[in-house]
Amino acid sequence: MASQEKISVHNLADLKNTSDDAIPNYLNSLKFKQDHRLVDTRLALGYSAFAIAAACFLWDYKLGFEPTKYYTAAAVALYTLINGVLTYWIGFVEKGTVYQGTAPDGTTISIATSTKKNVPTYNVKITVTPKKGGAPQTVELARSFTEWFDVQGHFVARPFQVMLATQVPIIAKADPKRAQPVAAAAPTSDIMNADVSVLDAIAASESTAATGAEAASSGKKSKRRKA
Repeated sequence: MASQEKISVHNLADLKNTSDDAIPNYLNSLKFKQDHRLVDTRLALGYSAFAIAAACFLWDYKLGFEPTKYYTAAAVALYTLINGVLTYWIGFVEKGTVYQGTAPDGTTISIATSTKKNVPTYNVKITVTPKKGGAPQTVELARSFTEWFDVQGHFVARPFQVMLATQVPIIAKADPKRAQPVAAAAPTSDIMNADVSVLDAIAASESTAATGAEAASSGKKSKRRKA
C-alpha cells in the first residue's frame, strides 16, 4: 500500500530521506532495538556549538565587547573545535549510517546509505555482526528508487521491505513473509513432457484442422465467383 505523503520524484534528496526514514520504521516493527548513540552524539555536539554561540552573543549584548573580548576569543576557539569534531564525526564515524540496532537474537546490524549526484540509485551497505563475536558480514545493494516509489511520488513500503528481507538473512529471519521470493514460472511446460505419440497426434489434428479450414475458405471463394 502506498503512503499518503507525496514527494517530488525529481528531488534526489527527498527520495533518499524518505527511504532512510523507512528503514528504522520497518526494522523497529520487527522488534529490532535501535541504538541511538550515533545520533545522540551528533545532536550533543551540535547543541553544544549552538549554546556557545548563544552565550557569546548574550554576554556581548549585555556587557559589551571590551569587557568580554577574552571570553569571546575563548568561545570562538571552542566553537571552532566543536564544529571540527562534529564534521569529523559525520564524515568519518557515521559515514552515512542511518540505522544501528540489535536483532531479537542479539545480532547487531548497521545500515549506511548513499547516493551519487544526478543518479537515482539507492546505495545501501548493511553490516551484520553475530552475537558471539564472529566476523562481520557485509551486504551491498544498489537499487533504483523506482522500485518503491510510484510515478506520483508515493512511497510503497512492501517492495522496499522485500528488498531488505530477501537480501539480509537476519531480516529474513524476523520477517519470513517478506523474505519469500516470487515464485518463478515453470521452465518447462507440460506439453514438453508429453509422450512422443501424443505430440504426433496433436500435430496431425492441427494439420487436419488447417487443411479443413483452407478447403472451406476455397469453397466460399468459388461460390462467390459463380454468383
